[in-house]
Amino acid sequence: MGTKYFLVYLLSGSMVVISYAFFSTITTAKKTSGVLGVNEFLKSTENQQIDGFSSTHSETARVWPKLQFSWRVVVVTVIGFLGSALGTVGGVSGGGIFVPMFNLILGFDAKSAAALSKCMIMGASASSVWYNLTVPHPCRDVPILDYDLALLFQPMLMLGITIGVALSVVFPYWLITVLIIILFTGTSSRAFCKAIQMWNQETIMKAEANLREPLTKPETGVQIGDESQQLVVPHVKNDLEIICFNIRLKGLLVLMVVWISFLLIQITKNNLRECSPLYWAFYILQFPLALSVFIYEAAKLWKEDRQRRKCGNEEPVCEASIEWTPFQLIFCAFCATLGGTVGGLLGSGAGFIMGPLLLELGVIPQVASATAAFAMMFSSSLSVMELYFLKRFPIPYALYLTGVSIIAGFFGQYFVWKLVAALGRASIIIFILSSVIFASALTMGIVGIDKSIVMIQNHEYMGFLSFCSSS
Repeated sequence: MGTKYFLVYLLSGSMVVISYAFFSTITTAKKTSGVLGVNEFLKSTENQQIDGFSSTHSETARVWPKLQFSWRVVVVTVIGFLGSALGTVGGVSGGGIFVPMFNLILGFDAKSAAALSKCMIMGASASSVWYNLTVPHPCRDVPILDYDLALLFQPMLMLGITIGVALSVVFPYWLITVLIIILFTGTSSRAFCKAIQMWNQETIMKAEANLREPLTKPETGVQIGDESQQLVVPHVKNDLEIICFNIRLKGLLVLMVVWISFLLIQITKNNLRECSPLYWAFYILQFPLALSVFIYEAAKLWKEDRQRRKCGNEEPVCEASIEWTPFQLIFCAFCATLGGTVGGLLGSGAGFIMGPLLLELGVIPQVASATAAFAMMFSSSLSVMELYFLKRFPIPYALYLTGVSIIAGFFGQYFVWKLVAALGRASIIIFILSSVIFASALTMGIVGIDKSIVMIQNHEYMGFLSFCSSS
């Protein structure tokens, strides 16, 4: 399945279900309100939106069980550890597994479950980034983290999170479920095909290397006249040198400025009256902020790539081995926004989109995993800070689960990097990525379908809801 076919599948499937939801809203409005228009009907459903939040987002009331030793906590710890370890390796998060786990096993309400999921994603991605800082690039003398790609995607990811949070209020639960199934099934299938293709290429390369091995013998030195001089051994960097080399202060500073700007806007907006003029002013302010940073970085990549190709230099300007055309840049902006939107809708990370997207751009799996986790660290930490000020999660559970995910992220990276080095197959990372996405689609899909069936049996409202519940 090529990129164009994947986009056609994604857009057509999404448009069909969104159109159906809109049609059901119009039909319900006509049946219920008679001569009233749709806008009047949506205003009349404000109380239904508040009281019916349990039907669209699990329970309305905040449910925070106490943190105490039990079989439930043990099961959640094991699943959370494995989900964080495997999720960060593939450059994705385990949010699609965490949210149903907290909701069904521990009994948290859906909003608190999504908030705790963000805490685990932040912890796992942070430990993954720290471990990756100690790892050299497997092929080139460049940092393992691609700061250009991170800066290209980060502002659109954060903008997408804001859009996703707003849509989670408006979209009915069944629509979110169907969109999850469409998106995750497509991305996991695409990643799985990519993994098989890379596995076959690695098999061919291994066979060719085995054929060449008997023909070449290692030399301990080169003969020059009557003296034998040892071959020059390249300098091997220690951990501290690798960390200093992987850190780029300029790129990191720009990313931090963008992160702080979005955080200040979110905190200010959440302290304003919902849907007031000032509220919408701060909400809209995020769009020019994200677009200006993205356009600056996109123009930089486009100009540098164009200049290199004019000079006959085919070396890529960053880890993405593609030609940076306007279409490719627009495609990246769309996917980054989509990834953030999915994260805002589900309480998951944006890695479900970022991981497959970086692979699609020609980034090798090791760098794709490290860069996706790097970008996810910023987006998830922004959500956690915002949710902390809104008091959306219990601190004891958040600290415990974040600690579990930090340990899991580190050990997941350690063992998989060792496994890739031992087997010489980076395709293992892509297989893990596709497996985590598919598992998330399965768990979120089953839970969503079950709740949607209950809503249908109870004859609950299945159309779009009003965003402004109090204005």
